[in-house]
Amino acid sequence: MLEDLRKPTNTKERAVLVGIYGPDTPRWLASEYLEELDLLADTAGAATVDKILQNRPHPDPTTYVGKGKLNQLKSIASDKRADILIFDDDLSPTQVRNIEKTTGVKVLDRSGLILDIFASRAKTSAAKTQVELAQLQYLLPRLTRFWTHLSRQKGGIGTKGPGETQIETDRRLIGKRISVLKEKLEKLDRQRTTQRKGREEITRVALVGYTNAGKSTLMNTLTETSVLAEDRLFATLDSTVRRLELDNHELLLSDTVGFIRKLPHNLIESFKSTLDEVRESDVLLHVVDASSRMVDDYIDVVEGTLDELDANSEKKILVFNKIDLLEPEKLIELKKEYPGAVFVSAYRGIGLNRLLERLEGIIEEDYVEFAYNVPMSHYKAVAFLHDVAIISREHFEGNSVTIEGTISKTDRERFESMMADIELVKD
Repeated sequence: MLEDLRKPTNTKERAVLVGIYGPDTPRWLASEYLEELDLLADTAGAATVDKILQNRPHPDPTTYVGKGKLNQLKSIASDKRADILIFDDDLSPTQVRNIEKTTGVKVLDRSGLILDIFASRAKTSAAKTQVELAQLQYLLPRLTRFWTHLSRQKGGIGTKGPGETQIETDRRLIGKRISVLKEKLEKLDRQRTTQRKGREEITRVALVGYTNAGKSTLMNTLTETSVLAEDRLFATLDSTVRRLELDNHELLLSDTVGFIRKLPHNLIESFKSTLDEVRESDVLLHVVDASSRMVDDYIDVVEGTLDELDANSEKKILVFNKIDLLEPEKLIELKKEYPGAVFVSAYRGIGLNRLLERLEGIIEEDYVEFAYNVPMSHYKAVAFLHDVAIISREHFEGNSVTIEGTISKTDRERFESMMADIELVKD
């Protein structure tokens, strides 16, 4: 169904980008936002032919840019032979209708563009389902422009009520499709939950960060695997999990979809099951593109999104990536501003040992020493300790074994629960 929205073409659509600046958004910041919108447009397959910034205290409720500027946009679109106008903020259905009517050019807002990128990048069944649900929820109030073809998908006797209009039919069909997709996502969520329960004994670490920060490249380098890594926005949609061996610990490292400013709410809702990998992780690695001019802004966006997902772990390491692209002076400034961070280049392999040391250190903060005397008849309990603990000494005497070492507090509680009926000699 999603493919019906996509225009098959061998040439790039020509796009004019539009944004506003004012008291809340200074011109330099609005310019940076348009640069990001340019990257989004490129990722979606469009070629930017012009960028328009207007000084306004707030968007015009009917045309976004005002009547005079809209007529100017019409001339620019004609001169540049533009196929599409892309706005950096979300537009109301009324704004879209008025802009298209005046300019005669297709109109897309930031959320619509991001959703289009997600639709083109979704590969697995879960990602396709999540994106389609978000698209349908986004498009539902815009039925005057889209989806007039839906009634042809399910026609015949009994599909229309008396006097029912085309738009009412489309709305009803979309509502049914949304219900089907939600049920499918609930089933996928249950499957993911079952998979995660099977990994509870291993420490889980999640990579999070602004899109294109280099999370997938970092995962590939650390785990010596080949997760898709591109210098483009949203190269990764599905969460990918790989094993990582440290000196004393085995981890599960997960790479998830990147965050972005003004990420559509429907998309966040749809991807919550995928982002459970983040919410249920023991440690977060917040990866930042150190070479970006928007470092502080990107960090704030990621932190805000993590708060929205209720996934902001106390155990978190800030990792500045791509330091090989920095001038030495800029690197010194970042180290002063973020003294607790780790600075790496995943592509060049710089600083990774320091990162692994910090990661092992933060994991071991949760470890405590133990000494248990376990009856040999409880061989499963002994095997459990060997699986989850770091054994420093093991001594067999009679029908029991004394085991010493370090163990996480969570695993210690699980072990002592298993042995609740046995008297253990322990520290």
